[in-house]
Amino acid sequence: IWPGQTTEKPRGWVFPNNGRQLKIAVPNRASFREFVGKVPGTTDSFRGYCIEVFTTAINLLPYAVPYKLLAFGDGHNNPEDTELVRLITAGVYDAAIGDIAITTNRTKMVDFTQPYIESGLVVVAPVKQQNSNAWAFLRPFTPRMWCITGVFFLVVGTVIWILEHRLNDDFRGPPSKQVVTVLWFSFLTLFNAHRENTVSTRGRIVLLIWLFVILIINSSYTASLTSILTVQKLSSPITGIESLVNTKDPIGYQLGSFARNYLIEELGIHESRLVPLNLPEDYAKALKDGPSHGGVAAIVDERAYMELFLSTRCQFSILGQEFTKNGWGFAFPRDSPLAIDMSTAILKLSENGELQRIHDKWLSGIACTSQNTKLEVDRLQLKSFSGLFFLCGLACFLALLIYFVMIACQYCHYYPESESSGGSSRSGRLQTFLSFADEKEESVRSRSKRRQLDATSVRSVDQDASVNGSRIDRSEIYSNRVVSFGESA
Repeated sequence: IWPGQTTEKPRGWVFPNNGRQLKIAVPNRASFREFVGKVPGTTDSFRGYCIEVFTTAINLLPYAVPYKLLAFGDGHNNPEDTELVRLITAGVYDAAIGDIAITTNRTKMVDFTQPYIESGLVVVAPVKQQNSNAWAFLRPFTPRMWCITGVFFLVVGTVIWILEHRLNDDFRGPPSKQVVTVLWFSFLTLFNAHRENTVSTRGRIVLLIWLFVILIINSSYTASLTSILTVQKLSSPITGIESLVNTKDPIGYQLGSFARNYLIEELGIHESRLVPLNLPEDYAKALKDGPSHGGVAAIVDERAYMELFLSTRCQFSILGQEFTKNGWGFAFPRDSPLAIDMSTAILKLSENGELQRIHDKWLSGIACTSQNTKLEVDRLQLKSFSGLFFLCGLACFLALLIYFVMIACQYCHYYPESESSGGSSRSGRLQTFLSFADEKEESVRSRSKRRQLDATSVRSVDQDASVNGSRIDRSEIYSNRVVSFGESA
């Protein structure tokens, strides 16, 4: 027995605590005891992943820390970790170890160590195998993505027709032929096999941008369809936390977890939809029964628990990504030097690989995880291509704007009399403008040249007539002067 009534060999000096042992609380869990659980037949002996991380880290401290582990909870229901943290603030316990999630509210009451495991909230729900069918080629895109892509095919084809109609003979003809040309041209751009050549600069710019958009969409579609046809997939009506919140189905959560307050306060889910669950068996039964038989549609819990739960239950899976970023740490009173020293010890365990060894010891042997299955939640969304569609739409808008401004300027130049004539009606001027816009530009220019030549010839005739008329007048004046001079003589 060493001084201080301890069996451990002193390391030079001890943690200053007035010679008394630290009272460290440990959650006495009813489920997931691989993380922390009481040794059967004892009152103050615990084991599990969290316990071994703590004992290994505290042995790395340069001083001895006498402590005593005290159970918190009855072992029949999972205790509430937030209440445990409040008891540290009240001075009932000197510290708390175990599967205690680091949250914002808890950090306001105590100091946490460096997280020794990452564990954010995830959604777990039943999944079923989805085999390929005759309509598998539609699954890479969402319905909204299909609709927007089809609309852009028609829009780009119409814009190209407008820009090329007055210049290109391929885009002229009877109305029925022009409609077929627009549809056929739009469809062939998907394969870059369109036969109609674009002549105008604006049309070429729009077509170049659209072909780039088609290249990206086509590549993404091919990759997604290949994955669908070659990889075994699982499907679920729930794709993540967003789709789960939008439903009215009940949601399960672990009793004592901070997930309950998060779902109510942060996500606005009504309390009546939340169902507390205690044991993994309760999880499995509630998910199998489903909402129609008194169960739940999904369970929201921390990833560390769920990966252990899914290790032997392949009919369920994690859907979507983690929607919170949390970790587990050991809690100490505010400004406690042990929080800093234990954080340094945890970092050492992470660097030398000891932390990973402890993880593999207690949580290895996972036979069925989310990494072994591919869920049908990766359909290509419209938001993934919104930038491309915006760029293409902007190019079409600017090209049409410049085109119509130039058409209006040409119309005012070639038909100035229609603007100044007060007798013509508005409908008549509009009809004249539409006829002008439909007319081939070569015909408009040739007619304008003929008008200029006619105007030039008329002006030359008028000038000749005015010159000849002045000569006749001068001859008559000269003759009159000679006659009047003879009479006076």
